Amino acid sequence: MRVNIVVNDTEQVVDDVWEGESLLYVLRERCGLPGSKNACEQGECGSCTVYLDGLPVCACLVAAGQANGRQVRTVEGLADGEQLHPVQRAFVECGAVQCGFCTPGLLVSTHDLLSRNPKPSDPEIREALAGNLCRCTGYEKILDAVRSASGARIDTVRSASGARIDTVRSASGAEEQQ
Repeated sequence: MRVNIVVNDTEQVVDDVWEGESLLYVLRERCGLPGSKNACEQGECGSCTVYLDGLPVCACLVAAGQANGRQVRTVEGLADGEQLHPVQRAFVECGAVQCGFCTPGLLVSTHDLLSRNPKPSDPEIREALAGNLCRCTGYEKILDAVRSASGARIDTVRSASGARIDTVRSASGAEEQQ
């Protein structure tokens, strides 16, 4: 079967796609876009999250034929050429990228969250990223990156007992202790 998809604003024609081939496989192996990761192949980890017609989906669960004639945006498509998207830049600057396996899905999910809600609360961030699993971090750097990308500034101090106290300052200057 032939699949015609527009990936990151570029038309792609992929021939000889077999019926069970996933969109993830087509993106990685046929289109040369290795950003989305193949981790669980069951839609549980979120590492393969991409946009399909503007909605985030796990590419491992979408048959390539289902994407025929549709728009796909991958983690590579968030950047503007060599210029990183602010979400991507925030993840790098906040140290939210460790092994990098979960990062593409987290970036797409964060991008989606901030496009719907530019100033999410911590519970809203946690809810939006609940479908993305990371085995390397305790998620704090990831939360810091999302806050940073949303325009909030995170000031971290240690109490006398050594406990971490985060104060989030929004772009308006409002303060909220975490």
